[in-house]
Amino acid sequence: MKRYWLLFSQAVTVLLAAWFIVATLKPQWLHKRPVLASIVPVFEVGDSERSEAVSASSYATAAKTASPAVVSISTSKAPVRNPHIDDPWFRFFFGDQQANPQPQTGLGSGVIVSPEGYILTNNHVVEEADEIEVQLSDGRRAAARTVGTDPETDLAILKIELTDLPVILLGNSDQLEVGDVVLAIGNPFGVGQTVTSGIVSALGRTQLGINTFENFIQTDAAINPGNSGGALVDVNGHLMGINTAIYSRSGGSMGIGFAIPTSTARNVMEAIVRDGSVTRGWIGVEPQELTPELAQYFGIRQVEGVIITGVLQNGPAAAAGIRPGDVILSVGGQAVKDVPGLLGAVAALRPGEATDIELERRDGRQTLKVTPSRRNAPRRQQ
Repeated sequence: MKRYWLLFSQAVTVLLAAWFIVATLKPQWLHKRPVLASIVPVFEVGDSERSEAVSASSYATAAKTASPAVVSISTSKAPVRNPHIDDPWFRFFFGDQQANPQPQTGLGSGVIVSPEGYILTNNHVVEEADEIEVQLSDGRRAAARTVGTDPETDLAILKIELTDLPVILLGNSDQLEVGDVVLAIGNPFGVGQTVTSGIVSALGRTQLGINTFENFIQTDAAINPGNSGGALVDVNGHLMGINTAIYSRSGGSMGIGFAIPTSTARNVMEAIVRDGSVTRGWIGVEPQELTPELAQYFGIRQVEGVIITGVLQNGPAAAAGIRPGDVILSVGGQAVKDVPGLLGAVAALRPGEATDIELERRDGRQTLKVTPSRRNAPRRQQ
């Protein structure tokens, strides 16, 4: 009996020593099965589950849907020849300067928005160009003509004569929210069609000094030179905006890009295709942001709105009775809170049709009937 007890105690001692060594040097051996049991359901999924996970984090479908309708635009402009280049005395003192100057070229992007070949792009992409060539994603090339431009929103409409054109679907940019995922598609630096992703960083950006009428979508999707006129699309591949400008210190993307919303682009496009130009209302006032100092100076109690500091003599506003010191509260039932809002509300008025303008002045609130005139086109458009 004593012999068996001795064997048992020695076996227990050996097993305890072995357990101690393993626990010290290879502790994972002791927990191998529980760890595997906890990892398998987290990282290993079936084929159907894996495909769903990939599709949820991939925007390949959106890119495939929108990319065929995004085109590359090449422009050229005849060089300006120095009028004195043939004067021998000029050439003697200044040399043979630009005897055969090279044409100026530019690159940009555009979006096919109609089976008839209408292309939406930026005005600054095609401005003053003598020749415009469009290259599709399938390799086809065609010369384009300018249907019309709108420098005040930096939009332009081109037209090409090709058949079987891919067309992008216009989305509702008014439904965008900050944080929505968007893709920027274009031809940055002329390297070829490129897709970048980001989110909507802000909406309704104004007072950037880019255009007369501003209502930009801000995004951190990479936008670089050559992307101008390209598409900003949502995860369904629907057009939400036209990429227009970036904030940059180096010329490259810094994560602050701006796009013109589709809601604005659609109105401009329809007006240009229908009438050849955009018709906007004008009432002849000089607006300014309302400040407490201005409110005190003019003796008004209103704290929000746009104050009129100047009225053009014999203009529509003067004829309706609007005076300096009036604070515009609404135009045609649309509330006005800042100068860009006033400009946009007035521009949307139809010339010749009277509309109500609500205002606040020293002696109380009033509503006046104003008949807007047609806003003159900028000089560069004329």
